[in-house]
Amino acid sequence: MEKYMLETHHVSKMFGKQLAVDDVSMKVQKHTVYGLLGPNGAGKSTLLKILTGLLRPTKGEIVINGHPWSRKDLKHIGALIESPALYGNLTAHENLLVYAKLLGLPESRIREVLHLVGLENTGKKKAAQFSLGMKQRLGIAKALLHHPQLLILDEPTNGLDPLGIQDLRKLIRSFTQNGITVILSSHILSEVKQLADYIGIIQNGKLMYEGKIDESQDLEKLFIDVVSKQ
Repeated sequence: MEKYMLETHHVSKMFGKQLAVDDVSMKVQKHTVYGLLGPNGAGKSTLLKILTGLLRPTKGEIVINGHPWSRKDLKHIGALIESPALYGNLTAHENLLVYAKLLGLPESRIREVLHLVGLENTGKKKAAQFSLGMKQRLGIAKALLHHPQLLILDEPTNGLDPLGIQDLRKLIRSFTQNGITVILSSHILSEVKQLADYIGIIQNGKLMYEGKIDESQDLEKLFIDVVSKQ
């Protein structure tokens, strides 16, 4: 059985003469949470957009579940990159119904994912009236609709209050128990330490460190040591 859900082999991305992702080779084990750490502007979002097919790498290879990435693999990938794209005038159920119809999914799946993210009792409340945390959870529900094997989340706790962060943390940790592999990016070290099984540290587009999180490890010291090498 293939050990890794995702691997990248020497992936780079150029925007004109600017090198945004520089020769990144990473490995993400199945049914784990992989935290991609780095300062703002380090290349985290660009790398995640490459993994989800939103950007094409300038060079390198992406391997999903043991085979080269192709657009067919998007049916196994769910993603929340930047802010969730929602219809503010629709309810949570109606928002998901739009995508369920596009994907040919039964309406019963909407109830399942709303329950999973804790939004099953929002009734007729419009998405425009949701708190930021509720919008994030609805965005995640949308990403989960098609039963993905890999879930990619870009800065999922951005702007959330402490209670919203705690709720989202519990939600993300539950995914691996349901057979989903999660890659999430963040610049908040304390959040990643509580969420992730493995981390990668990216700086100036380069993957400077990759390894399993050790509970006794001083993640802040490790992070500073790694990013200050460049």
